[in-house]
Amino acid sequence: MIRISFSKSCKKSILYKQIFKEINDLVLDSIPIISILSFFIGGVVAIQMALNLESPLLSKTLIGFATRQSVILEFAPTFMSIIMAGKVGSYITSSIGTMRVTEQIDALEVMGINSLNYLVFPKIIAMLLYPFVITVSMFLGIIGGLLAMTLTGVPSEAYIQGIQTDFDGYHVTYSYVKTLIFSFVLATVPAFHGYYMKGGALDVGKASTQSFYWTSIIIILLNYIITQLLLA
Repeated sequence: MIRISFSKSCKKSILYKQIFKEINDLVLDSIPIISILSFFIGGVVAIQMALNLESPLLSKTLIGFATRQSVILEFAPTFMSIIMAGKVGSYITSSIGTMRVTEQIDALEVMGINSLNYLVFPKIIAMLLYPFVITVSMFLGIIGGLLAMTLTGVPSEAYIQGIQTDFDGYHVTYSYVKTLIFSFVLATVPAFHGYYMKGGALDVGKASTQSFYWTSIIIILLNYIITQLLLA
C-alpha cells in the first residue's frame, strides 16, 4: 500500500490542494484538544510530584525536574499519540471507509487516478508536521505544571530551576524521533483499515474501532522498542 501511494502521482496541483486540506484536518484541528489536555496533564503531574515530595529534606526543584522529564519523555510524544489515534485515526479510517462503501474509490480508479496516492500520500505528508503539535504539547505541559505550583504555594523560582536542572537535549531528540515514527503509524494504519475494509455503512464504525485498537498497540510496542534502542 505504501509503495503504491508514492507511485503514479496525481497532478501536482491536486496533490498540493489535498496536502493543505489534510494539514488543516489532521494537524491544525488537533491543536486545541492537545493543548487543553497537555496543560492540565502537566498540572496534575506537578501536583502529584509535590504531594510525594513533602519531606523538607527534598528540594522543591525536583518537582520541576520530574515534571519536565515526564512530559518530554512520555506524556507528550506517547500519551498524546494514543489520543491522536482516536481522533485522527478514526477520522482517516471513517473518511476513506465511507469512500470505499459509496464506491468513490472505484470511481477514482476508473478515471485512471491512483486512489492510494490521492488519499493516503497527502495524509503521510501532512503528518510530517505532527512534531509541531507535540512541541506545543511539551510547552503547555510544563507551563501547566508551573501554574499548578504557583496556585499551590510552591515558589515558581524553584520549579523553573528544576526545569533547567540537568537538562539533556538528547531527550528532546529522542522524543522527536518517536514522534516522527508515530506520525507515520497514525497516517498509514488507519488508512489501511479504511481502504481495505469490506461491508456496508455499519462496518465503517467497526473499521474505525479496529483502527484505533491496532494503532494504539503498534504505538505502545514501538515506544518500548525505540526506548530500548535510544535510551537503554
